[in-house]
Amino acid sequence: MTCLAAWLLTALAVVAPAAHADRIGDLTQIAGVRSNQLIGYGLVVGLEGSGDQTSQAPFTTQSIENMLQAFGITVPTNVQPQLRNAAAVMVTASLPPFTQPGQTIDVTVASIGNAKSLRGGQLLLTQLRGADGNTYAVAQGSVLVGGVNAQGQSGSSVQVNISSTGRIPNGATVERTVPTAFAVAGDLTLNLDTPDFTTASRVAQAINNVYGAGTAQALNPVSVQVRAPANPAQRVSWIADIQNLNVTPGEAPARVIVNSRTGTVVIGSDVTVGPAAVAHGSIEVTIGEQPEVSQPAPFSQGQTTVVPRSEVKIAEHGGHMFKFGPDVSLDQIVRAVNQVGASPSDLVSILQALKEAGALHAQLVVI
Repeated sequence: MTCLAAWLLTALAVVAPAAHADRIGDLTQIAGVRSNQLIGYGLVVGLEGSGDQTSQAPFTTQSIENMLQAFGITVPTNVQPQLRNAAAVMVTASLPPFTQPGQTIDVTVASIGNAKSLRGGQLLLTQLRGADGNTYAVAQGSVLVGGVNAQGQSGSSVQVNISSTGRIPNGATVERTVPTAFAVAGDLTLNLDTPDFTTASRVAQAINNVYGAGTAQALNPVSVQVRAPANPAQRVSWIADIQNLNVTPGEAPARVIVNSRTGTVVIGSDVTVGPAAVAHGSIEVTIGEQPEVSQPAPFSQGQTTVVPRSEVKIAEHGGHMFKFGPDVSLDQIVRAVNQVGASPSDLVSILQALKEAGALHAQLVVI
C-alpha cells in the first residue's frame, strides 16, 4: 500500500467520528480567564566556553559589569573582559490564570547573542514582567537543553536539535496575582473554542433547561452570556455545574486542510465533489551527459579534445483521467486518487483545481 493510500485510510478513520456529547467545559472558555505572557532579560553563566563572544555581543559584557557593580565590584574602564562562559538570554513564561504568589511556573531560556550552547548553564535571578511593565515572577535555576552539537578541529560539526534554547521546569516563582473578571460581580461570558451557531445555541439551551429560561443567551457563534451569582463562592460551584453539562456540538463544516510545508492533507467526512473530469499525469525530463574524446590524426600536430555530448529525453508517465459524478463521497475520492497513484502533492493540485472549477463542495484551507 502506498504512503498516500495509508494516509487516506487514516484520514477516513480519524475525521469521520459519530455524533457524541461533550462537556460544556471542554467546548468553552470563560471570557477574561486566560494566561498572560511574561518576558525578561537575564544572564546564563557557568558555560564551558560556549557563551557569547564579547566582540560580537557587547551587551553581554555590559550586563556583567552592571551586575558586578550591584555587588560592589568595579571593572576598570581599560579592561575588556572575555566572558566565554556567559550568555545573554531572553526568558519567557506563561502565567496561568488564578496562579497565586509562591507557586512556580516553567520558563524558557533563549540566547540572543552568538552563544553556541546553553548546556550546563545557570540562569541568574531574572525579573519577568507583563505587558503592563509590572514584575509578576522571578526566575532562576539550571538550564536543561535538549539539543546537542559537536565540532572537530577540522571544522566538521554535528548538531541535533537546538542547543541555544533551554527550559527550567518550575524555574520561576510567582510574585503577583493577575486580577481576572471571574471575581467581579455580573454576568459571565462563555467563549466557544470553535465558533459555531449550532453549538452556541445548544449550549444556551442546555443551561436554560437546568437553571430556567433566560439564564443564558447566545450572543453570536462564539459567545454565550450567562447570569451568574454575585457571591464569588457561589460562582465557583455554579460554573463547575455548568461546565459538567453535556452538549452535542454542531457538525463540523466540510473542509479540506492542506499543510503546504509538510504536504499533509486532511479531508473532512462531509466533503463531496460535483460532476468533474480530472486528468492526472506527469512529465519526466532526463538529461544525460556522455562526453566523447576527439583524437587528432597522426602527425597532424593536433590536440586531444574532450567534446561534450548531451542526450535529452522527455517522457510522460501516468496519463490518467477519471470522472466524478454528482455528490461523490470521500470514499470514492480516496479510491479514485489511489487508482491513478497520486502523491500527496498531486492530490493538493487536484483539490485546488476542483475548487477553482467550483466542483469541490468544501472549504479549502491552506496553512
